[in-house]
Amino acid sequence: MARVYIGVGSNVDHDHNIREGVKVLRQQFGELVISPVYESTSVGFDSDNFLNLVIGFDTGLELTTLAKALREIEYKFGRSRKEPRFSPRTLDIDILLYDDVITHEGYLQVPRDDIDKYAFVLRPLADIAADMKHPLTGQRYSDLWNAFDQTGQELWHVDFDLD
Repeated sequence: MARVYIGVGSNVDHDHNIREGVKVLRQQFGELVISPVYESTSVGFDSDNFLNLVIGFDTGLELTTLAKALREIEYKFGRSRKEPRFSPRTLDIDILLYDDVITHEGYLQVPRDDIDKYAFVLRPLADIAADMKHPLTGQRYSDLWNAFDQTGQELWHVDFDLD
């Protein structure tokens, strides 16, 4: 079994898409470790605010099979991969970590290169995997968050019931 952490975000009907997306993830992967939900302004384009969280779970799926399964979930929620990289999202699911695997094959990059670039990824990851170490840098996620320049990206906790 591999321990996986995924980033989940939405800025199109985000309450519904996050809530229902988590339900589907529970159905497919069982017990989930779920970070608090954060709201943030969009980065790289002008759009409605995003809701973001990080979810951890164990899976027996190989990395490429997992990636396909997560893309299928995105598609169920109306996600199109034909839109520009920086655009509104009904449901965006990114594999951040897959055990300590380091790979860059095709569209898969693990660990995800934006873990330490965006507050909306690093903060929720540090919330649920504080003592884990980044496979490339060896730094704990809590230390990465504490060193993160939080002045450039607005991020705030949102009370959000996922049950």
